[in-house]
Amino acid sequence: MIAAQLPLRDVHLPSAPGWWPLAPGWWLVIAAVLLVVAVITALYLIKQRRLRRWRQVFDQQISASENGPSRLAAASELLRRASRRVDTQAVLLHGDAWLKFLDGRKGEAFSNGEGRVLLEGGFRPQMDAETVERACRLARTRFLELMAGKR
Repeated sequence: MIAAQLPLRDVHLPSAPGWWPLAPGWWLVIAAVLLVVAVITALYLIKQRRLRRWRQVFDQQISASENGPSRLAAASELLRRASRRVDTQAVLLHGDAWLKFLDGRKGEAFSNGEGRVLLEGGFRPQMDAETVERACRLARTRFLELMAGKR
């Protein structure tokens, strides 16, 4: 037979598949992304709740103290407790070594700054309210860092 005599038609391609419903692989990708987002969100919320609880503990201890020196003593006690999370031997430090430990790696706010009053402030009969407030704010920040395990 000759090709001109054969009843041939053009090849018709099937239509392209639609985007819906998604292929099973895409459902797995979506599920994996949602799982990662859920885990990250849960970890963030747990961290925020723990941080809020630590703030509350610190603030309750400080507010339970009636005057400046007792507030400084309470802040110092809380810092000693928190320091055990980072280094168990830190509780044995005293004087300038304790203040250097409280400074951590990022400054000298305790050894040469406002935090120096924590050494003797708890034993003084009277303290300036502004000095106590600044030292307690500094102690609160360092307390939260120590509880989080940051040196």
